Amino acid sequence: MEHTKTIVQAADSHMKSTLQKLEAEIATIRTGKASPALLDGIKVDYYGNKVPLKQVANVAVPDPKLITVQPWEKPLVGEIVKAIQTANLGLNPQSDGTFIRIPVPPLTEERRRDLVKAVKHLVEESKVAVRNVRRDAIEKAKKLEKEHVISEDDMRRVQKEIQDLTDKRTEELDKAFAAKEKEIMSV
Repeated sequence: MEHTKTIVQAADSHMKSTLQKLEAEIATIRTGKASPALLDGIKVDYYGNKVPLKQVANVAVPDPKLITVQPWEKPLVGEIVKAIQTANLGLNPQSDGTFIRIPVPPLTEERRRDLVKAVKHLVEESKVAVRNVRRDAIEKAKKLEKEHVISEDDMRRVQKEIQDLTDKRTEELDKAFAAKEKEIMSV
């Protein structure tokens, strides 16, 4: 009984982390609205080390079409501008020497559709990962059944629990996709 609990808990943990990873990835996808998450992947050269932008500057969104970046040290302005430009986000930072303004241009219809396709691809990859976790968990349970550690009834119960978990996580992935698709397609 204890063995089956750990299998189910491990599977649930892996599935949750897959969902969290997807949510983090799609948060960085541009939707035409300004969001600090757009700059999450940007690393800035800070005294020879690459550090996340958040660690060297304050990122704010004063309105839906503008992101502002206030570096904590004035010499970093040029490095931050360069890092944003080389990140290929389609953003054009403008600096006055101490402060950086990043206007977020509206997305074209075609670009919106491309972004939805990209998000759908990420969701499909996550669903595959969830199904792989299900397969691995069921294989572990079958191995325990073969070794007579758990009964056939326990095996069926574990399979049902794992399938229910898989269905739940897949539904959550679909909800994440639907929310992001709505966000991308709304003008």
